Amino acid sequence: MSVKLNADKNLDKLDLQIIQAMMLDAEVSYADLGKQFFVSGGTIHVRIKKLEELGIVQGKKLAVDIKALGYTIIAFIGIYLEKSSMYDSVALALKNIPQIVRLNYTTGNYSMFAEIVCKDIQQLRFVLHDELQKIKGIERTETLISLEESFSRNVKVV
Repeated sequence: MSVKLNADKNLDKLDLQIIQAMMLDAEVSYADLGKQFFVSGGTIHVRIKKLEELGIVQGKKLAVDIKALGYTIIAFIGIYLEKSSMYDSVALALKNIPQIVRLNYTTGNYSMFAEIVCKDIQQLRFVLHDELQKIKGIERTETLISLEESFSRNVKVV
């Protein structure tokens, strides 16, 4: 089976299996993956390199329990822009706020939707009132505080 992503990106079943396995455990060795999929560790290495060159695999991330580090507030901010043409400049300004960990350009009620992680409610208040209010192009915001994250996962690719 071959999946056609773009004209220049052909992925076969082994590529998808490697991606799925590494999303579950990025520390798994190439040798162990090779055994799991009945190919050599060298084949896995070559496939990973190809996936990196295609921009499909973009590094490896460490999973961290942010609450154990003292980050107790997760919130979502719906952002209304004065004009949709201001998206790029607002996104660039929001990128400078380290507490914002994810930003999406959206359809629906909000122009943008951001996820923010803060140590406490005072830090959230500072970001909302002192940081966001300074950004030209933001008309208003709506903040939703997360009471609990039920789960977080990667998409299943296989």
